[in-house]
Amino acid sequence: MTEAIIFDLDGSMVDSMWMWRAIDIEYLGRFGIALPDNLQSCIEGMSFTETATYFKERFALPDDLDTIKADWNRMAWDKYACEVPLKDGVRELLEYCAGHDIKAGIATSNSRELVENVVGVHGLNRYFGCIMTACDVAKGKPSPDIYLAVASALGVQPENCLVFEDIIPGIQAGKAAGMRVCAVYDPYSEHQDEEKRRLADYYTYDFRELIKDGILADF
Repeated sequence: MTEAIIFDLDGSMVDSMWMWRAIDIEYLGRFGIALPDNLQSCIEGMSFTETATYFKERFALPDDLDTIKADWNRMAWDKYACEVPLKDGVRELLEYCAGHDIKAGIATSNSRELVENVVGVHGLNRYFGCIMTACDVAKGKPSPDIYLAVASALGVQPENCLVFEDIIPGIQAGKAAGMRVCAVYDPYSEHQDEEKRRLADYYTYDFRELIKDGILADF
């Protein structure tokens, strides 16, 4: 039986991957820099701080890391609050887990300020026993650090955790942690679906699929 579920945030729990590309275009445009075609693949899995460091070094930005991250937080917050919905079935899955003594955590590469605001906006605080960001651990995804840290905080062995991830570095991180991983459909990573299915233990378009007919209990 699964004793804990651990969500990635962007693209897994909320439909937000489109938003970050829009923010990158706007942010780099302030410095007269066009968005490189390969930028998203270069930063996949990085922590918020690692991403800021990458931007500063790659684009020779004049601002310090704290300023870069604060700008991103401001740009993202209104979109998260007003334009970013939960993925299909997230609320139902969390309610199911709460009623079956299955713990829940979040392991995200995003900033703590944003993830806590997103959880608050959707009224999900009561479901999560741990919210952790990649900035809280030594290495971001695909390293397993963040998933191992969340499992430890929840008091659950890694082999009894089920991870939800939408991108390959995240799936790799969950598997490296010794956890089972359910890949989540997201339009942003649709071109990687074949590889996602190969790497993960399960694939879903809608979290309600995991509740139907007791599928969640089979993991």
